[in-house]
Amino acid sequence: MASAFPHFYFYNSKRPGNASREKLAQTPQTNPDTDQILKPQINKIARRKKNQSFLVERNSVLLTRALSSYVERGSMKDALHLFENMRHCDTFIWNVMIRGFVDNGLFWDAINFYHRMEFAGVRGDNFTYPFVIKACGGLGDMVEGERVHGKVIKSGLDSDVYIGNSLIVMYAKMGCIESAEKVFWEMPVRDLVSWNSMISGYVSVGDGWRSLSCFHEMQACDIKPDRFSVIGILGACSLEGFLRNGEVIHCQVIRSRLELDIMVQTSLVDMYGKCGNMDYAERLFDQITDKSIVAWNAMVGGYALNAQSFESFAFVRKMLEVGKLRPDLITMINLLPSCAQLEAILLGKSVHGFAIRHGFLPHMVLETALVDIYGRWGKLKAAECLFGQMNERNLISWNAMIASYMQNGENRNAMALFQDLCDKTLKPDATTIASILPAFAELASLREAEQIHGYVMKSRLDSNIFVSNSIVYMYGKCGNLLRSREIFDRMTFKDVISWNTIIMAYAIHGFGRVSIELFSEMREKGFEPNGSTFVSLLSSCSVSGLVEEGWEYFNSMKRDYDITPGIEHYGCILDLIGRTRNLDHAKNFILEMPPAPTARIWGSLLTSSRNKGDIEFAEIAAEHIFSLEHNNTGCYVLLSNMYAEAGMWEDVERIRSLMKKEGLEKSVGCSVVDLSSKTFRFVNQDRSHIEINMIYDVLDIVSKKIGEDIYVHSLTKFRPSDLEKKRASSPKSHSVRLALCFGLISTAIGNPVLVRKNIRICEACHRFAKRISEITKREIIVRDSKIFHHFNGGHCSCGDYW
Repeated sequence: MASAFPHFYFYNSKRPGNASREKLAQTPQTNPDTDQILKPQINKIARRKKNQSFLVERNSVLLTRALSSYVERGSMKDALHLFENMRHCDTFIWNVMIRGFVDNGLFWDAINFYHRMEFAGVRGDNFTYPFVIKACGGLGDMVEGERVHGKVIKSGLDSDVYIGNSLIVMYAKMGCIESAEKVFWEMPVRDLVSWNSMISGYVSVGDGWRSLSCFHEMQACDIKPDRFSVIGILGACSLEGFLRNGEVIHCQVIRSRLELDIMVQTSLVDMYGKCGNMDYAERLFDQITDKSIVAWNAMVGGYALNAQSFESFAFVRKMLEVGKLRPDLITMINLLPSCAQLEAILLGKSVHGFAIRHGFLPHMVLETALVDIYGRWGKLKAAECLFGQMNERNLISWNAMIASYMQNGENRNAMALFQDLCDKTLKPDATTIASILPAFAELASLREAEQIHGYVMKSRLDSNIFVSNSIVYMYGKCGNLLRSREIFDRMTFKDVISWNTIIMAYAIHGFGRVSIELFSEMREKGFEPNGSTFVSLLSSCSVSGLVEEGWEYFNSMKRDYDITPGIEHYGCILDLIGRTRNLDHAKNFILEMPPAPTARIWGSLLTSSRNKGDIEFAEIAAEHIFSLEHNNTGCYVLLSNMYAEAGMWEDVERIRSLMKKEGLEKSVGCSVVDLSSKTFRFVNQDRSHIEINMIYDVLDIVSKKIGEDIYVHSLTKFRPSDLEKKRASSPKSHSVRLALCFGLISTAIGNPVLVRKNIRICEACHRFAKRISEITKREIIVRDSKIFHHFNGGHCSCGDYW
């Protein structure tokens, strides 16, 4: 009632006339009675308004405190409910909510709230953007991150050091280290956090060199490193294996009196372990008074990384018994490499089961590690199942699955998965390309090889040494040896693998003398050969028939280089012995060799027996192969053919019955010719090609010209009932002949003809190709399942032994 009094009073008072109003306007009118009545009322109103303002302000403070309390407790639902009922929300309150969402990992909600804040017309400040940028980094949303960065620049806040540091972390986390560098160098002021962010950012993208360089530059600017600087740079040393640099950092830690910091101590243990000094790592570990699970995991991972698998498992037991700590997610991830090294499938499955029981899955890193070890063990179904069930995949996950396919010879599946990856937003890296290129080498045409090479160059990955090595190998396997050598010669940096690859490329093409020259050049340039070098070298001697040279290099392995020959080296020497047709020597060599013979070793004896036509030795070799690999289709087919050529039909039927029982089928012969932008495939007795009539006409002409009678050789060895079948599948209708004739009529005169065949070329077709090269004066190149045959002037690079 009192509050309405002044209004009631003025409303009912007499209104003065116009003249009076003008007078009132000129001189203020005072009425002592009125002043005595109004002043107390006006003072009451002022006090009431002041009290109301105080109450509103007090309530606002209380609400803000309550909101902050909810956020700090992680009760974002309660915080959101309170926020929605607040009448006035300034920038501070919006910041509290955004920070709460970010701190609780609700990155999408944080970004959506930021957009809502913009829509409400509330401007963000230098406290808003660091949280929003962190949310973008948490989601890995580059588009949104760049949009927020643009808003920061428009708002004139890009000079703020806190916002700049947040941008560095975001870009580094998303792998865009160049953008992080740009932000860093454009900052007018850089604090210790700025330098630490760049040091850690380089580590996060796998660049320990630049991280170390950044650390030295920070010290040159008289900025003293703190614990986070030390932890970041020790991570760089661990990444690159820089033990010497790590030891220098350790000295600085001692001088800075940071050696008692638990995080620094753990980082030092991790660094020494990853740099191969496990003795010192364990010594430092023992000095830690309060050992956390992180320190124990560093030791477990260090032992696993240094191939000390038993010690890795022993340390987990020690952690349980002495440390009284339960293994966590990182323990599981660190243990899996030890399972792979020991080929302990049961242990690996136990780790997998433990992870499931304790709720560690789903987790992207652990799932990726499991995909990797299942792939190594040949458990592709398990790897595929895990990969398919992953809720989230990064590039490492895709690389692990591609590598699993490659390790198990599933080249087509690897190429299909690579294509799927290219269709995603993820961009293949050097590891992806180096993994997939061998698949292109085995399956792709030369045209497809050139296409993937173009993609590599466009992606600027061709400078990576692993990628370059894979490209050299790919061109060698696809038949373009000149291109392979050209890329090898252009490589700025070469390692032992580079030399091994080019030596092997010449080996599979039958140019053993060139391989030997390359080996000598390699030694002259200071490269020390390893076991793989001698596999390449001995293979070249084997394919080219360089028996004496092969034995000399084999004997020099232990004598000159202290390299113990492995099963691959013995296999190459066995091929050399087979060329001498001394099967007794070959058999004795197998029985006397230190490593246990594998199916590949006995397969070499089987090949030698086939070339000599000795069924007795072939049966001995086949018996051993079947005991090791009962589903070896090639062995069944080769033995069956030998029985058929010898007229031993009961044995042929026995082999066919065994194959049927095992569910094995003979591979269908297929030959491929690549012309311009098309690939042409031929099978035995093919009639599907549009120019098939011309191809058969050319085949008839060529066959008559070389004087080949298709049905004369070995026909007496076949039963009359099988003669018609043999005529139908005679060499004249083999796919490689059809492909060669098509190549002759479809390419320019004088150009070489390249044919790819999925199985071994038969002797009749081998003779046919030799005669064709002699008559047409053209180089004929046939790549079969084993090697390349270069036919020139009636001779083959394999020396008629393959």
